[in-house]
Amino acid sequence: MKKVSRSHLIEIIRCRQKFVKALLFTACLFCATVNSYAQTYMEPIGGKPPAGSKCSESDLSFRVKYQRAFEAVLWSLPAVANYRFRMGGFSHVGYNDNAIVAYSAPVSPKFESLTADATEPFIGVCTNLKRGPVVLEVPAAKSDLNLYGQVIDAWQLTIAEIGPSGLDKGRASKYLITGPDFNGPIPRGYIHVLSPNYRIRLIFQVISGKGQPQKDAYDYAKRLRIYYFSEVKNPPRQVFLDPSKEEFSTLLFYDERYFNDVYDVFTYEPVREQDKYMLGLLATLGIERGKPFNPDPVTKLLMRQAVIDAWHYLQGLLENVDRDQYFWNDRHYLPLMRTDNNQTFTFEYPYSIDIDARAAQYFWCTNLPKNLDKKTATWHLCAMRDNTGRPLEAGRTYKVVVPARMPVTESWSLTIYDRATYGFIYTESNRTTISSNDLAKMRKNADGSVTLFIGPKAIPGYESNWLPTGNKRAMPTFCFYGGTQDLFNGTFKLPDFERIDSTLFATRSGK
Repeated sequence: MKKVSRSHLIEIIRCRQKFVKALLFTACLFCATVNSYAQTYMEPIGGKPPAGSKCSESDLSFRVKYQRAFEAVLWSLPAVANYRFRMGGFSHVGYNDNAIVAYSAPVSPKFESLTADATEPFIGVCTNLKRGPVVLEVPAAKSDLNLYGQVIDAWQLTIAEIGPSGLDKGRASKYLITGPDFNGPIPRGYIHVLSPNYRIRLIFQVISGKGQPQKDAYDYAKRLRIYYFSEVKNPPRQVFLDPSKEEFSTLLFYDERYFNDVYDVFTYEPVREQDKYMLGLLATLGIERGKPFNPDPVTKLLMRQAVIDAWHYLQGLLENVDRDQYFWNDRHYLPLMRTDNNQTFTFEYPYSIDIDARAAQYFWCTNLPKNLDKKTATWHLCAMRDNTGRPLEAGRTYKVVVPARMPVTESWSLTIYDRATYGFIYTESNRTTISSNDLAKMRKNADGSVTLFIGPKAIPGYESNWLPTGNKRAMPTFCFYGGTQDLFNGTFKLPDFERIDSTLFATRSGK
């Protein structure tokens, strides 16, 4: 090996040091370039909120629970309103499944229910198909007495109609109603109705001919029979309950108790595919199948506020409907029964469910038909504003002129409901309704029309033409039984209500 001189060795070391320095400089420059590039170009496009942003809530879990509770109210309202019939009304009068509640007289304000019909007695029954199929026996229609009924599932959807326009066509018939788990044969001679739920409800009305005694309609209703199919060989004696003089409250609780009903319904009934998402959210509130419902005080507080807010939200939806939803474009009457685009009350479409529209409909109305046909249906129109477009106010007196010729084949009525609860208003007289059957008692105008009044006090001389509103904000509602084409094609238009000064009216009338 060639010997390297000391001076040459020093030169080699110096060269290597320069090379290392250059290499280190290059490396540092590269790292700086890479870091600069990373800071400018290598951040991910998403993955975190904008720089400097903060959470809007100090207790986000509270807000999440509140939001889920609020949406759960809108989603569940049809089912909870239906459940209130069982737990509020029927159970209050000592009810057991398959006992028939039959009013011997038209209902009064003690019948606390959504926009109830006060012209005919109420007949209803609850049953539980988890105990097995149920037999319903209905009598044949008469020339002067007809029984109309509905079988209503847990979501308050009509799954069968009964009577001359129903499956039995007015013939004496036996229905066999089976639950979602039933897979046995259907015996001959029965009309089969398959229910998607266990706890169902049936309601009926007896429509009597003009002048038909009320007792005859009541006696006819008591020919109904309902019992479990397991009892078919020896049906039990039918139990009838008449709560005409008792309180029968089916109105919802708009506080934390609402969620007790949500728990009772949705941990008992079969789960529909479209509801699994919401049921998953309910677990956040402690509502889960197979587990007790024991919300802590904070959860109760937020649930209470969510239900209260939902009530205000739904009131706002009905208060501020689009102008094209009114029945006549130059009047202020809103149809009580507002269907979906398919003329049904499911509000289900191929790609969505209209939760708000469904909740608003069941918020103020119950016992809806399977579908609505303008040509044949009983038609209800709710006066939402007066003739100037102002909302009707509490404590005010209003009048409306009902023409001598109304577009009906049967009769018409005007009923007063509380704008807050959509139930009847308790007053000294507890009078809720005026109908064409009362015309003989009314004071008429020269052309045969009648001027009707609503307000806290009667107009002197017009007591028979008046309905009391107490100090409540009223929702006067006209019902047309057997509406004719004039009602639907625009030939006929009912005048709006007009606000008046009752004292001034009394002075001008000389009373």
